[in-house]
Amino acid sequence: MSVIGNTAMRFDEEQSMLLDYARSFCADRGGLNAAREHLESPLEYSPQVWEEMVAMGWTGIGLPEEIGGSGLGIGAAVPVAESLGKALMGTPLISTLLTAQLLLRADASAAADVLAGIAAGDAACVAELESEDWNGPSGCFVDDAGLLQGRKQMVMDAQSARWIAVLITFEDASAIAVVDARDLGAQAISPRVLIDNTHRAADVGFVNVQPVLLVSGESVSSALRDYRLLGALLVAAESTGATAACLDVTVEYLKTRKQFGKLIGSYQALKHPSVEILTMMDSARSFIYHASSLITDEALAKDQEIACRMAKAQATEALKFAGDRAVQFHGGMGFTWDCDAQLFIRRAQWAQQQFGDAQHHRQRLAALLIDD
Repeated sequence: MSVIGNTAMRFDEEQSMLLDYARSFCADRGGLNAAREHLESPLEYSPQVWEEMVAMGWTGIGLPEEIGGSGLGIGAAVPVAESLGKALMGTPLISTLLTAQLLLRADASAAADVLAGIAAGDAACVAELESEDWNGPSGCFVDDAGLLQGRKQMVMDAQSARWIAVLITFEDASAIAVVDARDLGAQAISPRVLIDNTHRAADVGFVNVQPVLLVSGESVSSALRDYRLLGALLVAAESTGATAACLDVTVEYLKTRKQFGKLIGSYQALKHPSVEILTMMDSARSFIYHASSLITDEALAKDQEIACRMAKAQATEALKFAGDRAVQFHGGMGFTWDCDAQLFIRRAQWAQQQFGDAQHHRQRLAALLIDD
């Protein structure tokens, strides 16, 4: 097999229009000042902004038209995620899109009502972890009375979600129990502090909770695999946008800050890393749009898996490097909370751990790309 593999890339007119509008909307509603306004608030976004996203149909991206979606396919979410990242907007949109994909691919007919609710604007999330370790064994279960028991940690956007898709063990196999967050107790959701204050997560306890839907069977394992790969792709897209914003902030500083009577941007030691950020970012953009060109509503095949893993490895490494250089270039000020470079290096540390870091994906890429 060639290491190059599938290199197809298509950017159709609908994606182009969506990217242009998403960039404009996110730049107008988001940005560094807007992000800082919500750093210490219970929610990391304005409810009005969420309502506008719903009105534009963004929660229905990737869902079929018969249940209220746009029918564009989940690949169309890549330009939106990139725009969210560039504006550092931490809305529950990505969690909602991924939850919809998990349920759609596990059992679209059984989950039709929940999916219709998501398309209409209900935020949603997936509760996966029982421990701090990614993808550990599930301890949540449905008891003999049909009630959900257990606890999940670090559930992204749990504070905003109407629907929570809980990964459980059912009849010795993976299953999904969907819970209406309104049925949870008053103290069921315990907010957690993330290194990236532009996002929110919480621990969620489930005690005698009646699921609105239980999905089991062979389709769940395939859906979970797709969910994790698509999650890696959308986080990669978000990270690519954040890298672009980080580069803008860094270059602007290099063009205005003087030392020894010279602009610091004139020094080769700062020029070269800035160019490296640009090339890493451009590579990441190629990877995410290559992956979006391949993604369909069908179960992801080998080429799609390779594309998603490549995108995640490249994009989060680019953001990590950009955030680190931004802090260093700002000198002592870069280590303070008031410096915007802090927002990017913190976003980079968070993004690295979502759906596997670069090393995780490269280990799996080796087996996919190298001939036996």
